[in-house]
Amino acid sequence: MSSILPFTPPVVKRLLGWKKSPNGPGVAGSGEQNGQEEKWCEKAVKSLVKKLKKTGQLDELEKAITTQNYGRLQVSHRKGLPHVIYCRLWRWPDLHSHHELRAIEACEYAFHLKKDEVCINPYHYQRVETPVLPAVLVPRHSEILPDLPPLDDYTHSIPENTNFPAGIEPPNNYIPETPPPGYLSEDGEASDQQMNQSMDTDLQPVTYSEPAFWCSIAYYELNQRVGETFHASQPSLTVDGFTDPSNSERFCLGLLSNVNRNATVEMTRRHIGRGVRLYYIGGEVFAECLSDSAIFVQSPNCNQRYGWHPATVCKIPPGCNLKIFNNQEFAALLAQSVNQGFEAVYQLTRMCTIRMSFVKGWGAEYRRQTVTSTPCWIELHLNGPLQWLDKVLTQMGSPSARCSSMS
Repeated sequence: MSSILPFTPPVVKRLLGWKKSPNGPGVAGSGEQNGQEEKWCEKAVKSLVKKLKKTGQLDELEKAITTQNYGRLQVSHRKGLPHVIYCRLWRWPDLHSHHELRAIEACEYAFHLKKDEVCINPYHYQRVETPVLPAVLVPRHSEILPDLPPLDDYTHSIPENTNFPAGIEPPNNYIPETPPPGYLSEDGEASDQQMNQSMDTDLQPVTYSEPAFWCSIAYYELNQRVGETFHASQPSLTVDGFTDPSNSERFCLGLLSNVNRNATVEMTRRHIGRGVRLYYIGGEVFAECLSDSAIFVQSPNCNQRYGWHPATVCKIPPGCNLKIFNNQEFAALLAQSVNQGFEAVYQLTRMCTIRMSFVKGWGAEYRRQTVTSTPCWIELHLNGPLQWLDKVLTQMGSPSARCSSMS
Protein backbone atom coordinates (compact mmCIF):
# COMPACT_ATOMS: atom_id res chain seq x y z
CA MET A 1 0.00 0.00 0.00
CA SER A 2 1.96 2.92 -1.30
CA SER A 3 -0.11 5.52 0.55
CA ILE A 4 0.70 4.12 4.00
CA LEU A 5 3.64 6.04 5.46
CA PRO A 6 6.31 4.35 7.65
CA PHE A 7 4.93 5.92 10.83
CA THR A 8 1.46 4.47 10.30
CA PRO A 9 0.61 2.62 13.56
CA PRO A 10 0.78 -1.18 13.31
CA VAL A 11 -2.86 -1.54 14.37
CA VAL A 12 -3.93 0.65 11.44
CA LYS A 13 -1.86 -1.49 9.06
CA ARG A 14 -3.47 -4.66 10.43
CA LEU A 15 -6.99 -3.29 10.09
CA LEU A 16 -6.31 -2.04 6.57
CA GLY A 17 -5.12 -5.51 5.69
CA TRP A 18 -8.68 -6.78 6.23
CA LYS A 19 -10.40 -4.25 3.99
CA LYS A 20 -12.40 -5.48 1.02
CA SER A 21 -11.27 -4.53 -2.48
CA PRO A 22 -13.76 -2.30 -4.33
CA ASN A 23 -12.92 -4.09 -7.59
CA GLY A 24 -13.30 -7.59 -6.20
CA PRO A 25 -10.54 -10.13 -5.54
CA GLY A 26 -7.81 -10.14 -8.15
CA VAL A 27 -9.25 -7.17 -10.08
CA ALA A 28 -7.15 -4.03 -10.28
CA GLY A 29 -8.51 -0.52 -10.73
CA SER A 30 -6.71 2.47 -12.20
CA GLY A 31 -3.64 3.79 -10.37
CA GLU A 32 -5.28 7.11 -9.55
CA GLN A 33 -8.47 5.40 -8.39
CA ASN A 34 -6.55 2.97 -6.18
CA GLY A 35 -4.51 5.81 -4.66
CA GLN A 36 -7.60 7.82 -3.75
CA GLU A 37 -9.30 4.73 -2.32
CA GLU A 38 -6.31 3.85 -0.13
CA LYS A 39 -6.05 7.39 1.23
CA TRP A 40 -9.76 7.39 2.07
CA CYS A 41 -9.49 4.00 3.80
CA GLU A 42 -6.40 4.98 5.78
CA LYS A 43 -8.01 8.21 6.96
CA ALA A 44 -11.20 6.39 8.00
CA VAL A 45 -9.32 3.71 9.95
CA LYS A 46 -7.03 6.22 11.71
CA SER A 47 -10.07 8.24 12.78
CA LEU A 48 -11.80 5.14 14.15
CA VAL A 49 -8.69 3.88 15.97
CA LYS A 50 -8.32 7.26 17.66
CA LYS A 51 -11.93 7.15 18.88
CA LEU A 52 -11.79 3.56 20.09
CA LYS A 53 -8.54 4.07 22.02
CA LYS A 54 -10.37 6.59 24.20
CA THR A 55 -13.13 4.11 25.02
CA GLY A 56 -10.93 1.02 25.31
CA GLN A 57 -12.69 -0.81 22.47
CA LEU A 58 -9.78 -1.16 20.05
CA ASP A 59 -9.27 -4.86 20.84
CA GLU A 60 -12.98 -5.44 20.28
CA LEU A 61 -12.68 -3.90 16.81
CA GLU A 62 -9.82 -6.20 15.81
CA LYS A 63 -11.71 -9.18 17.17
CA ALA A 64 -14.89 -8.23 15.28
CA ILE A 65 -13.10 -7.79 11.96
CA THR A 66 -10.76 -10.78 12.07
CA THR A 67 -13.27 -13.31 13.42
CA GLN A 68 -16.48 -11.79 11.95
CA ASN A 69 -17.62 -11.46 15.54
CA TYR A 70 -21.02 -10.08 16.50
CA GLY A 71 -19.96 -8.31 19.73
CA ARG A 72 -20.95 -4.78 20.71
CA LEU A 73 -18.93 -1.93 19.21
CA GLN A 74 -20.18 1.65 18.96
CA VAL A 75 -18.95 5.23 18.63
CA SER A 76 -20.52 8.64 19.22
CA HIS A 77 -23.07 9.48 16.55
CA ARG A 78 -22.40 13.04 15.46
CA LYS A 79 -21.79 14.01 11.85
CA GLY A 80 -21.83 11.56 8.97
CA LEU A 81 -22.85 7.91 8.93
CA PRO A 82 -20.00 5.95 10.54
CA HIS A 83 -21.71 2.56 10.20
CA VAL A 84 -21.88 3.05 6.42
CA ILE A 85 -18.19 3.98 6.26
CA TYR A 86 -16.99 0.89 8.10
CA CYS A 87 -19.43 -1.52 6.48
CA ARG A 88 -18.11 -0.28 3.16
CA LEU A 89 -14.52 -0.64 4.33
CA TRP A 90 -14.69 -4.17 5.75
CA ARG A 91 -17.68 -5.85 4.09
CA TRP A 92 -19.26 -4.21 1.04
CA PRO A 93 -17.01 -1.88 -1.02
CA ASP A 94 -19.92 -1.11 -3.38
CA LEU A 95 -22.11 0.26 -0.55
CA HIS A 96 -23.61 3.66 -1.37
CA SER A 97 -26.19 4.52 1.27
CA HIS A 98 -27.55 3.66 4.72
CA HIS A 99 -30.75 2.63 2.92
CA GLU A 100 -28.87 -0.48 1.78
CA LEU A 101 -28.25 -1.66 5.36
CA ARG A 102 -30.50 -3.31 7.92
CA ALA A 103 -29.30 -3.95 11.49
CA ILE A 104 -29.62 -7.39 13.06
CA GLU A 105 -32.31 -7.63 15.75
CA ALA A 106 -29.81 -8.12 18.59
CA CYS A 107 -28.02 -4.82 17.92
CA GLU A 108 -28.71 -2.34 20.74
CA TYR A 109 -27.10 0.66 19.03
CA ALA A 110 -28.38 0.24 15.48
CA PHE A 111 -28.48 3.39 13.37
CA HIS A 112 -32.28 3.40 13.02
CA LEU A 113 -32.69 3.53 16.83
CA LYS A 114 -31.28 7.09 16.74
CA LYS A 115 -29.27 6.81 19.96
CA ASP A 116 -26.36 9.07 20.91
CA GLU A 117 -23.99 6.26 19.93
CA VAL A 118 -24.21 4.14 16.79
CA CYS A 119 -22.92 0.60 16.27
CA ILE A 120 -20.11 0.38 13.71
CA ASN A 121 -19.56 -3.40 13.84
CA PRO A 122 -19.92 -4.41 10.17
CA TYR A 123 -21.26 -7.80 11.24
CA HIS A 124 -24.19 -6.20 13.06
CA TYR A 125 -25.61 -5.17 9.67
CA GLN A 126 -27.09 -7.04 6.75
CA ARG A 127 -27.40 -5.95 3.14
CA VAL A 128 -30.97 -5.20 2.09
CA GLU A 129 -32.06 -7.69 -0.56
CA THR A 130 -34.46 -6.93 -3.39
CA PRO A 131 -37.73 -8.79 -2.70
CA VAL A 132 -39.05 -11.13 -5.38
CA LEU A 133 -42.31 -9.70 -6.70
CA PRO A 134 -45.17 -12.17 -7.24
CA ALA A 135 -46.30 -12.72 -10.82
CA VAL A 136 -49.49 -10.96 -11.87
CA LEU A 137 -52.17 -13.37 -13.14
CA VAL A 138 -53.71 -12.00 -16.32
CA PRO A 139 -56.64 -13.52 -18.29
CA ARG A 140 -55.12 -15.19 -21.33
CA HIS A 141 -55.78 -13.18 -24.50
CA SER A 142 -56.77 -15.05 -27.68
CA GLU A 143 -57.93 -13.89 -31.08
CA ILE A 144 -61.63 -13.68 -31.92
CA LEU A 145 -62.25 -15.55 -35.15
CA PRO A 146 -63.99 -13.68 -37.98
CA ASP A 147 -67.05 -15.94 -37.91
CA LEU A 148 -67.83 -15.12 -34.29
CA PRO A 149 -70.61 -12.62 -33.55
CA PRO A 150 -69.65 -9.22 -32.09
CA LEU A 151 -69.19 -8.88 -28.36
CA ASP A 152 -72.51 -7.05 -28.03
CA ASP A 153 -74.34 -10.26 -28.86
CA TYR A 154 -72.90 -12.18 -25.93
CA THR A 155 -75.36 -12.87 -23.15
CA HIS A 156 -72.78 -12.02 -20.47
CA SER A 157 -71.13 -8.72 -21.35
CA ILE A 158 -68.52 -7.16 -19.06
CA PRO A 159 -69.11 -3.44 -18.42
CA GLU A 160 -66.11 -1.13 -18.51
CA ASN A 161 -64.31 -0.55 -15.18
CA THR A 162 -66.06 -3.28 -13.23
CA ASN A 163 -64.59 -6.31 -11.52
CA PHE A 164 -63.80 -9.15 -13.86
CA PRO A 165 -66.27 -11.87 -12.75
CA ALA A 166 -65.07 -15.41 -12.28
CA GLY A 167 -66.37 -18.29 -14.32
CA ILE A 168 -67.94 -16.40 -17.24
CA GLU A 169 -67.94 -18.28 -20.52
CA PRO A 170 -69.42 -17.38 -23.90
CA PRO A 171 -72.37 -19.55 -24.99
CA ASN A 172 -71.19 -23.01 -26.01
CA ASN A 173 -72.15 -22.61 -29.65
CA TYR A 174 -69.72 -19.70 -29.94
CA ILE A 175 -66.67 -21.73 -28.91
CA PRO A 176 -64.77 -22.93 -32.00
CA GLU A 177 -63.98 -26.63 -32.24
CA THR A 178 -60.30 -25.90 -32.88
CA PRO A 179 -58.09 -23.30 -31.27
CA PRO A 180 -57.38 -20.02 -33.08
CA PRO A 181 -54.18 -19.94 -35.16
CA GLY A 182 -51.07 -19.73 -33.00
CA TYR A 183 -52.89 -20.69 -29.78
CA LEU A 184 -50.74 -23.53 -28.49
CA SER A 185 -50.54 -25.60 -25.35
CA GLU A 186 -47.38 -25.58 -23.20
CA ASP A 187 -45.92 -28.62 -25.01
CA GLY A 188 -46.25 -26.82 -28.34
CA GLU A 189 -49.31 -28.70 -29.62
CA ALA A 190 -52.67 -27.08 -30.31
CA SER A 191 -55.16 -27.83 -27.57
CA ASP A 192 -58.92 -27.27 -27.59
CA GLN A 193 -59.11 -28.00 -23.87
CA GLN A 194 -57.68 -24.56 -23.15
CA MET A 195 -60.60 -22.92 -24.92
CA ASN A 196 -63.07 -24.85 -22.76
CA GLN A 197 -61.58 -23.70 -19.48
CA SER A 198 -63.44 -21.03 -17.54
CA MET A 199 -61.94 -17.55 -17.48
CA ASP A 200 -61.07 -17.73 -13.82
CA THR A 201 -58.71 -20.65 -14.39
CA ASP A 202 -57.35 -19.58 -17.81
CA LEU A 203 -54.80 -17.16 -16.41
CA GLN A 204 -51.31 -16.31 -17.61
CA PRO A 205 -48.64 -15.35 -15.03
CA VAL A 206 -46.73 -12.22 -16.03
CA THR A 207 -43.50 -11.78 -14.06
CA TYR A 208 -41.39 -8.73 -13.23
CA SER A 209 -37.80 -8.53 -14.47
CA GLU A 210 -35.14 -5.92 -13.77
CA PRO A 211 -34.05 -3.90 -16.82
CA ALA A 212 -30.46 -2.89 -17.56
CA PHE A 213 -31.38 0.75 -16.82
CA TRP A 214 -33.70 1.10 -13.86
CA CYS A 215 -34.81 4.63 -14.78
CA SER A 216 -34.56 7.25 -17.51
CA ILE A 217 -34.30 10.95 -16.67
CA ALA A 218 -35.18 13.89 -18.91
CA TYR A 219 -34.34 17.51 -18.03
CA TYR A 220 -36.63 20.46 -18.76
CA GLU A 221 -36.48 24.23 -18.51
CA LEU A 222 -40.04 25.54 -18.29
CA ASN A 223 -41.87 23.61 -21.03
CA GLN A 224 -38.80 22.89 -23.16
CA ARG A 225 -36.85 19.65 -23.13
CA VAL A 226 -33.07 20.24 -22.88
CA GLY A 227 -30.31 17.73 -23.64
CA GLU A 228 -30.40 13.96 -24.03
CA THR A 229 -32.13 11.44 -21.79
CA PHE A 230 -29.94 10.04 -19.01
CA HIS A 231 -30.23 6.26 -18.56
CA ALA A 232 -29.41 5.13 -15.02
CA SER A 233 -27.52 1.86 -14.73
CA GLN A 234 -26.13 2.41 -11.21
CA PRO A 235 -28.30 1.92 -8.09
CA SER A 236 -27.18 5.33 -6.78
CA LEU A 237 -26.83 8.48 -8.86
CA THR A 238 -26.91 12.25 -8.44
CA VAL A 239 -28.53 14.90 -10.61
CA ASP A 240 -26.53 18.06 -9.99
CA GLY A 241 -25.69 21.46 -11.43
CA PHE A 242 -22.06 20.67 -12.30
CA THR A 243 -20.30 19.71 -15.53
CA ASP A 244 -18.88 16.15 -15.55
CA PRO A 245 -19.72 14.85 -19.06
CA SER A 246 -18.99 11.14 -18.63
CA ASN A 247 -19.93 9.73 -15.23
CA SER A 248 -22.46 6.89 -15.02
CA GLU A 249 -23.33 7.93 -11.46
CA ARG A 250 -23.97 11.61 -12.26
CA PHE A 251 -26.37 13.47 -14.53
CA CYS A 252 -24.74 16.91 -14.69
CA LEU A 253 -27.12 19.64 -15.77
CA GLY A 254 -24.49 22.38 -15.73
CA LEU A 255 -23.05 21.37 -19.10
CA LEU A 256 -26.40 21.50 -20.95
CA SER A 257 -26.98 24.54 -23.18
CA ASN A 258 -30.24 26.17 -24.26
CA VAL A 259 -30.43 29.23 -26.53
CA ASN A 260 -33.88 30.08 -25.15
CA ARG A 261 -32.74 30.20 -21.52
CA ASN A 262 -33.98 33.29 -19.64
CA ALA A 263 -32.62 35.08 -16.55
CA THR A 264 -34.89 33.20 -14.11
CA VAL A 265 -33.71 29.84 -15.42
CA GLU A 266 -30.07 30.98 -15.28
CA MET A 267 -30.44 32.07 -11.66
CA THR A 268 -32.19 28.85 -10.67
CA ARG A 269 -29.51 26.69 -12.33
CA ARG A 270 -26.85 28.39 -10.18
CA HIS A 271 -28.69 27.23 -7.06
CA ILE A 272 -29.04 23.55 -8.05
CA GLY A 273 -25.56 22.85 -6.66
CA ARG A 274 -25.20 19.24 -5.48
CA GLY A 275 -28.80 18.63 -6.48
CA VAL A 276 -30.53 15.37 -5.59
CA ARG A 277 -29.29 11.85 -4.99
CA LEU A 278 -31.52 9.00 -6.19
CA TYR A 279 -31.20 5.49 -4.78
CA TYR A 280 -32.76 2.29 -6.10
CA ILE A 281 -32.39 -0.23 -3.29
CA GLY A 282 -34.36 -3.35 -2.40
CA GLY A 283 -37.13 -2.50 -4.85
CA GLU A 284 -37.55 1.01 -3.44
CA VAL A 285 -36.59 4.42 -4.83
CA PHE A 286 -35.43 7.22 -2.51
CA ALA A 287 -34.72 10.89 -3.22
CA GLU A 288 -32.29 12.78 -0.97
CA CYS A 289 -31.85 16.55 -1.24
CA LEU A 290 -28.11 17.40 -1.37
CA SER A 291 -28.66 20.98 -2.51
CA ASP A 292 -28.74 24.01 -0.24
CA SER A 293 -32.21 24.68 -1.67
CA ALA A 294 -35.25 22.42 -1.39
CA ILE A 295 -36.44 20.09 -4.13
CA PHE A 296 -40.09 19.45 -4.93
CA VAL A 297 -41.40 15.99 -5.88
CA GLN A 298 -44.64 14.77 -7.40
CA SER A 299 -44.84 10.99 -6.97
CA PRO A 300 -48.29 9.35 -7.37
CA ASN A 301 -46.99 6.18 -5.66
CA CYS A 302 -45.78 8.14 -2.63
CA ASN A 303 -48.99 10.17 -2.54
CA GLN A 304 -51.13 7.03 -2.47
CA ARG A 305 -49.04 5.57 0.38
CA TYR A 306 -49.80 8.57 2.57
CA GLY A 307 -53.38 9.05 1.41
CA TRP A 308 -52.66 12.33 -0.36
CA HIS A 309 -54.22 13.61 -3.59
CA PRO A 310 -52.44 11.99 -6.59
CA ALA A 311 -51.18 15.39 -7.81
CA THR A 312 -49.70 16.45 -4.44
CA VAL A 313 -46.24 18.02 -4.61
CA CYS A 314 -43.98 17.25 -1.64
CA LYS A 315 -41.20 19.59 -0.53
CA ILE A 316 -37.93 17.88 0.48
CA PRO A 317 -35.72 20.29 2.48
CA PRO A 318 -31.89 20.13 2.31
CA GLY A 319 -30.47 17.05 4.03
CA CYS A 320 -33.79 15.18 4.02
CA ASN A 321 -34.92 12.18 2.00
CA LEU A 322 -38.20 10.62 0.90
CA LYS A 323 -39.22 7.20 -0.42
CA ILE A 324 -40.77 8.05 -3.79
CA PHE A 325 -41.57 4.57 -5.16
CA ASN A 326 -42.07 1.06 -3.84
CA ASN A 327 -42.17 -1.93 -6.19
CA GLN A 328 -44.18 -4.10 -3.80
CA GLU A 329 -46.90 -1.47 -3.44
CA PHE A 330 -47.02 -1.14 -7.21
CA ALA A 331 -47.24 -4.92 -7.65
CA ALA A 332 -50.23 -5.13 -5.30
CA LEU A 333 -51.96 -2.29 -7.15
CA LEU A 334 -51.27 -3.90 -10.52
CA ALA A 335 -52.70 -7.25 -9.43
CA GLN A 336 -55.82 -5.46 -8.18
CA SER A 337 -56.20 -3.36 -11.35
CA VAL A 338 -56.05 -6.38 -13.67
CA ASN A 339 -59.46 -7.43 -12.35
CA GLN A 340 -60.87 -4.01 -13.26
CA GLY A 341 -59.95 -4.18 -16.93
CA PHE A 342 -57.53 -2.79 -19.49
CA GLU A 343 -58.23 0.89 -18.76
CA ALA A 344 -57.54 0.51 -15.03
CA VAL A 345 -54.17 -1.12 -15.75
CA TYR A 346 -53.28 1.50 -18.36
CA GLN A 347 -53.91 4.28 -15.82
CA LEU A 348 -51.00 2.91 -13.76
CA THR A 349 -48.53 4.24 -16.34
CA ARG A 350 -48.93 7.61 -14.61
CA MET A 351 -47.65 6.09 -11.38
CA CYS A 352 -44.37 5.16 -13.10
CA THR A 353 -43.53 8.80 -13.84
CA ILE A 354 -42.07 11.08 -11.15
CA ARG A 355 -41.53 14.81 -11.57
CA MET A 356 -39.04 16.81 -9.57
CA SER A 357 -38.30 20.55 -9.55
CA PHE A 358 -35.15 22.25 -8.24
CA VAL A 359 -35.38 25.33 -5.99
CA LYS A 360 -38.87 26.42 -7.13
CA GLY A 361 -42.09 24.70 -6.09
CA TRP A 362 -45.41 24.43 -7.89
CA GLY A 363 -49.01 23.69 -7.00
CA ALA A 364 -51.80 25.18 -4.90
CA GLU A 365 -49.53 27.04 -2.45
CA TYR A 366 -47.23 28.52 -5.11
CA ARG A 367 -47.70 31.07 -7.84
CA ARG A 368 -46.58 28.43 -10.36
CA GLN A 369 -49.50 26.05 -10.86
CA THR A 370 -47.85 23.48 -13.16
CA VAL A 371 -44.43 21.85 -13.30
CA THR A 372 -43.90 23.33 -16.78
CA SER A 373 -43.92 26.76 -15.13
CA THR A 374 -40.89 25.91 -12.97
CA PRO A 375 -37.46 26.97 -14.29
CA CYS A 376 -35.58 23.66 -13.86
CA TRP A 377 -37.16 20.23 -13.44
CA ILE A 378 -36.64 16.59 -14.31
CA GLU A 379 -38.96 13.72 -15.18
CA LEU A 380 -38.13 10.15 -14.13
CA HIS A 381 -39.52 7.14 -15.97
CA LEU A 382 -39.20 3.92 -13.95
CA ASN A 383 -38.36 1.37 -16.60
CA GLY A 384 -38.96 -1.86 -14.65
CA PRO A 385 -42.59 -1.09 -13.69
CA LEU A 386 -43.28 0.37 -17.16
CA GLN A 387 -42.00 -2.77 -18.89
CA TRP A 388 -44.06 -4.92 -16.52
CA LEU A 389 -47.16 -2.88 -17.40
CA ASP A 390 -46.38 -3.33 -21.08
CA LYS A 391 -46.27 -7.12 -20.74
CA VAL A 392 -49.53 -7.18 -18.77
CA LEU A 393 -51.32 -4.90 -21.25
CA THR A 394 -50.05 -6.96 -24.18
CA GLN A 395 -51.45 -10.09 -22.53
CA MET A 396 -54.80 -8.39 -21.85
CA GLY A 397 -55.20 -7.46 -25.51
CA SER A 398 -57.21 -4.27 -25.96
CA PRO A 399 -59.63 -2.03 -24.05
CA SER A 400 -63.29 -3.04 -23.83
CA ALA A 401 -64.51 0.36 -25.07
CA ARG A 402 -64.95 0.51 -28.84
CA CYS A 403 -63.09 3.22 -30.76
CA SER A 404 -64.01 3.94 -34.37
CA SER A 405 -63.28 6.66 -36.91
CA MET A 406 -66.62 8.26 -35.98
CA SER A 407 -66.14 8.26 -32.18
